Amino acid sequence: MPDTFDLLVIGDANPDIVLGPLDAPLAFGQREQLVPTGLLTLGGSAAIMACGAARLGLKVAIAGRIGDDDTGRYVRTALAERGVDTAALRVDPDLPTPLTTVLTRGDDRAILTAPGTLTATVGADVPQALLAHSRHVHAASYFLLPGLATALPDLFRTARAHGATTSLDTNDDPAGDWDPAGIAALLPVTDILLPNAREACALAAGGETASGDPEARGKIPAGDPEPADVERAAALLAARGPLVVVKNGADGALAHDGRGPLRAPAVPVRPLDTVGAGDSFDAGFVAATLAGLPLAAALALAAACGALSTRAHGGTTAQPTWDEALGASRAATTRNGKNPS
Repeated sequence: MPDTFDLLVIGDANPDIVLGPLDAPLAFGQREQLVPTGLLTLGGSAAIMACGAARLGLKVAIAGRIGDDDTGRYVRTALAERGVDTAALRVDPDLPTPLTTVLTRGDDRAILTAPGTLTATVGADVPQALLAHSRHVHAASYFLLPGLATALPDLFRTARAHGATTSLDTNDDPAGDWDPAGIAALLPVTDILLPNAREACALAAGGETASGDPEARGKIPAGDPEPADVERAAALLAARGPLVVVKNGADGALAHDGRGPLRAPAVPVRPLDTVGAGDSFDAGFVAATLAGLPLAAALALAAACGALSTRAHGGTTAQPTWDEALGASRAATTRNGKNPS
């Protein structure tokens, strides 16, 4: 039987309220601060990634939970309007749809999330038929979905047994623990790991803890990690099974296959909003890989998808088409004197 979907995305889907940019620290004490922009938009790492992949031409389904409320209905409608199949988006009768507020300042942001249905999402929410009939399965927001996280190794094994490839974007861990044991069980059945630079360093440090270095756990360099730290983290993670693809903002992207690193330059844009850029990057890399592009070209196209998504406010508004992303990636690699093929 042919695959029904190119991509199944598992994870979080919720509205984002994006406010900013702040020109001063957030003030308490019942102080009111004004910002230039405010936007209600589709959010959640899984949802933004799914929309980005659909925009690139993939046939995409999403599995997870929303609440029986207006925000849940907004999420389902927004996903469907962007071409994502929502039949496996389960409605929880008791818990509310998650809600995130994103406060931006310069090129940084603070993220506040009320988890709602995220805490109740479990492996049984993912239909076996979707695992059996999707070319690729991607999971997002590992640390926000503890019930789902414990089931992911088995879900990925099932998908791979049916011929699918798998990918994971853990996103940040609000607790700062980075679950070394859980990640250790998941990486051997993960084909592509898609952290940002800080997440890569934290995940690698957790792995060192599991290997016997109790002082390493959760250590993340203050500020932006040094390139050498990012490359070392990618190498450590790649040694545990997956192709590691690290998003690093203006420094572009790095891939490590266990033998050595490969880099792609950033695509120059004037960003309006970086919310969801990493998820759009993920969509680009998965779409390029499924299209059979070589690793260098897939990395460049993913970097283009992440950069181009920042041209407008909200995570999905400016996600590029395949032709837009391919053109931007080829221009960037040519400008940097590299072969864009």
